[in-house]
Amino acid sequence: MPSMLDAVVVGAGPNGLTAAVELARRGFSVALFEAHSTVGGGARTEELTLPGFRHDPCSAAHPLAVSSPAFRALPLERYGLQWLHPELPMAHPFRDGTAAVLSRSVGETAASFGPRDAGAYRRLVEPFLPRWDTLVRDFMSLPLTALPRDPVTLARFGLVGLPPSTWLTRRFRDERARTLFAGLVAHVMAPLGGLATGAVGLVFALAAHTRGWPVARGGSQAISDALAAYLKDLGGSIHTDYEVKRLDDLPPARAYVFDTSPTALARIAGFGNHYAHYRYGPGVFKIDYALDGPVPWTAPQARAAGTVQIGADSAEIAAALRAASREHRAPDTPFLITVQPGVADPTRAPAGKHVFWAYGHVPNGWTGDLTDAVERQLERYAPGFRDRVLARATAGPPELAARNANYVGGDIATGAVSGLQTLLRPRLSLSPYTTPHPAVFICSSATPPGPGVHGMSGHNAAKAVWRRLRQT
Repeated sequence: MPSMLDAVVVGAGPNGLTAAVELARRGFSVALFEAHSTVGGGARTEELTLPGFRHDPCSAAHPLAVSSPAFRALPLERYGLQWLHPELPMAHPFRDGTAAVLSRSVGETAASFGPRDAGAYRRLVEPFLPRWDTLVRDFMSLPLTALPRDPVTLARFGLVGLPPSTWLTRRFRDERARTLFAGLVAHVMAPLGGLATGAVGLVFALAAHTRGWPVARGGSQAISDALAAYLKDLGGSIHTDYEVKRLDDLPPARAYVFDTSPTALARIAGFGNHYAHYRYGPGVFKIDYALDGPVPWTAPQARAAGTVQIGADSAEIAAALRAASREHRAPDTPFLITVQPGVADPTRAPAGKHVFWAYGHVPNGWTGDLTDAVERQLERYAPGFRDRVLARATAGPPELAARNANYVGGDIATGAVSGLQTLLRPRLSLSPYTTPHPAVFICSSATPPGPGVHGMSGHNAAKAVWRRLRQT
């Protein structure tokens, strides 16, 4: 290791790995330090239940990763990353055995909503589809890390997406479309009436139609391993089992980049109350299952979908989010996001078996057990589900936070996605990646564009770092 590195990155989640890669690509000397024994953060794969069952402890389906401008610019396929697409990106079943779907086809998706809303859905998404690659680059590079390539489309997207999602769904006349869209917004655990929640739902829908919602072959660890292998080929070094408690624990460097929560950064760097007003959102209660066969969904479409949302209607979804985020209680009937990787990737489990995960929203730091409520909800849409369970591994907020220190109180978004913090995080600032120390930067999901496995927070932060390095 050189006596003075150009950059040290702390935290080997997707954003930390991406920041390190971006800096190394530009000729800077980089070392990355990770407290755990393996890289990955929110993109890991482990045998959590039984031998041969490979589970993703957090992210499993990757609409943002496959569309990410940062990842698409890197040769990750050369390092083993392979995207596998289920027949349907997402399905939202109903109690009557039917389902609304998010298909690669706009027409199939619109038809699943019914004739009264098919035209409204087409009018909503079709103007943005031809410009998706440019739009996603502009959307995920804000604020002020790059000039928009298509400011007209970005402005049009803002007019549709910045209001609450409840405004956007007024264009739908029936509940099927409203329910599916409410579920899309709930992926970031945001109350449905919050600022820019329309944009959240719209991004997920557009991603499905343009590049899909794939899984990584072998598990989400493949994303992290590809980034790590590329970093090493670029000359960067990775040090695992290395917990950083203060800046003095790190080697001398011209810049330090933290893929950590703002709370942890403040503690390590001695920033006192600099991030005292940063808010953490609801936690999740997650269950990983080893199953002796596929989930017995009543709706045929759900059997072909990589991701399945579970919520009877938009009111039930809103009530579940409200209970976890505002009423500080576990919902009686949780809204569930579930992923069944085996519909696209049979390597995840022994022949004929499946891995499956489901999570529901709970208050930050909640210490209860949601297992029974989750499984009652699953049984409503997949009768006989419990009979398929070979083993389960549960993780509430305390366990999730112990596995990944960025998930403060079980908040897998590393900060509430509500109010102004949806767009301006971790502080009200035009330079969100900088900190009170000119050589210290933050690149986690607590910075724009926010949560998800896409590497864009790391990519954007790396721009701020290399601009500083070239000035000094």
